Amino acid sequence: MGGIYWLISQVMLFWHSVWDKVVPDHRVLGTNWQWVLAIVFLVITVRVVLFPIFVKQIKSQRAMQAIQPKMKELQEKHKGDRETLQKEVMKLYQEEKVNPLMGCLPMFLQIPVFIGLLHVLRHLRPGTSNTQMELYGWSIPQFLSAVDARLFDAPIVAKFSSNASELARIEASSTTVKVVSALLVVLMITTTYLTQRQMIKKTGWNTDPQQRMIQKFMLYGIPFFTLTSGWYFPIGVILYWVTNNAITLGQQYWVLHKYPPPASSTTSTTPFKQPKGAKAVSGTSEAKPSGFGALFGRAKAEAEQRANGKVQGGAPKKATGAADTAATGPSRAPKPGAKPINPKKGGAAKRQSG
Repeated sequence: MGGIYWLISQVMLFWHSVWDKVVPDHRVLGTNWQWVLAIVFLVITVRVVLFPIFVKQIKSQRAMQAIQPKMKELQEKHKGDRETLQKEVMKLYQEEKVNPLMGCLPMFLQIPVFIGLLHVLRHLRPGTSNTQMELYGWSIPQFLSAVDARLFDAPIVAKFSSNASELARIEASSTTVKVVSALLVVLMITTTYLTQRQMIKKTGWNTDPQQRMIQKFMLYGIPFFTLTSGWYFPIGVILYWVTNNAITLGQQYWVLHKYPPPASSTTSTTPFKQPKGAKAVSGTSEAKPSGFGALFGRAKAEAEQRANGKVQGGAPKKATGAADTAATGPSRAPKPGAKPINPKKGGAAKRQSG
């Protein structure tokens, strides 16, 4: 890891020398902007180097979406046979030349940079011997300047968990360090969550259980990790993480809007809110009723059929009674085979007419 520590130190020292010629030498708003901007541009340098890998990450995510129908078929075909399913899935990855880990590769490659910066900032502490100061290409004046560098009056080498003796050696206020650290941790958690949410909101939840588990871990697990680890990180490292998340958020927004992911029936179009009592059906947006809704619908349909004089599976019945009278009107002529009219009623009718 010595080579990584040296490389991180050289990038920081380069950008410090650049900004030392641009910004004032004294503190502005309690901040030594030369060192703060050196950390910010360390992030930018890393992101520029990793940009081709970021493009491969996007392509890998698109490829994973494209093979989701085949994944679904394998899951249905080998349901209950986990071992065979895993073999067939790996075979599918090889045939389609898809690597599911490519989606996390940029993050994995940034881990050595993160560890290197963490080591360098922990190395920057007062009371270090001259020989130790000159490790990784630092000069003694540069080392002492970095130890004294502040962000809003909080040393960039201090951390939330720093004890009173550590803060006394760098002449720092415990309250200031904790407030600045806490604000940066909140920004770190928020930007980490928004970065993952932005991607899932655009592409939807994956129906593959393994990929869905990765999505949930990235959405909830990583922010939780930043919450717990922010206690031990120096302010300079948290600043690095916040800057990296902000760049990722902007870069990802541009890519997703310029090259939107293809529509797929294997992902949910509403990833954070599913309609209740409805299941997504491939190729249609309608939801089939179930439970009491289905029973009520069938009963209603049967009632309408009876009202129209129809019986399912049989011939239609003739309407009788009031319905027949209303439909055809009263008939005066007797029908063939009908019984004779009551003579009393008939005589009464003749007298009334006469």
